[in-house]
Amino acid sequence: MSKASLRFLSDDDIRRALPMAEAVQVMKDVFAAVSRGQVVMPLRQHLEIPEHQGIVLFMPSYLPRQGCVGMKTITLFGRNPAAGLPRIQAMVLLFDAANGRPLAVLEGTCLTALRTGAACGAATDLLARADSSRVAILGAGVQARTQLEAVRAVRAIRQVMIHDVSASPAAAFAAELEADQGLVVRVAASAAQAVADAEIICAATTSATPVFADRDLRPGVHINAIGSYQPKVQEISAETVIRARVVVDHRESALAETGDLIIPIQQGLFSADRIHAELGEIVASTKLGRQSTEEVTFFKSVGLAVQDAAAAAAALKKAEELGLGTVVGL
Repeated sequence: MSKASLRFLSDDDIRRALPMAEAVQVMKDVFAAVSRGQVVMPLRQHLEIPEHQGIVLFMPSYLPRQGCVGMKTITLFGRNPAAGLPRIQAMVLLFDAANGRPLAVLEGTCLTALRTGAACGAATDLLARADSSRVAILGAGVQARTQLEAVRAVRAIRQVMIHDVSASPAAAFAAELEADQGLVVRVAASAAQAVADAEIICAATTSATPVFADRDLRPGVHINAIGSYQPKVQEISAETVIRARVVVDHRESALAETGDLIIPIQQGLFSADRIHAELGEIVASTKLGRQSTEEVTFFKSVGLAVQDAAAAAAALKKAEELGLGTVVGL
């Protein structure tokens, strides 16, 4: 019997193996598989650690087409930044679905940011106006960076407005972008200022209440929202949800997890049947996307385990070709 080995991929390995443009296509493909019922994906399990302001999420999935089983464990600890630690940390395990053999361990924080950004890049490509060039980024953390990277992979962005409740991260993010020729970058004093002229909005915050008012939006805007992954957390106002064409990554997950939809439903302002489509249905052309230049489109992502598995499988395949990562015997 040959000795098994395991490949470890760092954040640098993952970035080299899976560029954003390729990650966007990987997300389109896996969302289509989700909507066709071609994946196995239990709802993720939440483990709360209240004495440390922590939440641990366990996210298993099975992708028959790729022949792999994935398991992501992600931790979110609110006190970590004050101690100089990342708020979000994660690891992804990949197994061979044919025999259960462990294949790889991937640094999960980078992979999470990459696949989350890529999902919103896919939604932007399918839902935003083709001439969109102005984007507002709400939140200035790790997720915000991959949100912008993904949007720029599918639209010719010329202006970026950044807002964060803390001025320092927003200024640092803006400074990173200043050397990019042809890109106008500004730090907004408020969320209202940031979104006023935006044609695309990416909300990547930790806010438990809506981060902008519906009246602040211009006609025809497309919104990506990733911050709310708990029933009591509402990043986007009910007024915006009610009037928008709402598209989700996965109906069951969205209706179980995000306050962006659950709270308006509980208030009697919205209903599950008003969700227009899953993103995969639009990828597969079984549902239509944007119908006019003036309508507001809203993509709500809660994040799916199959996204991690699909991104991990694609990264691993390329890493093997390029000889990336560290291989150890088991």
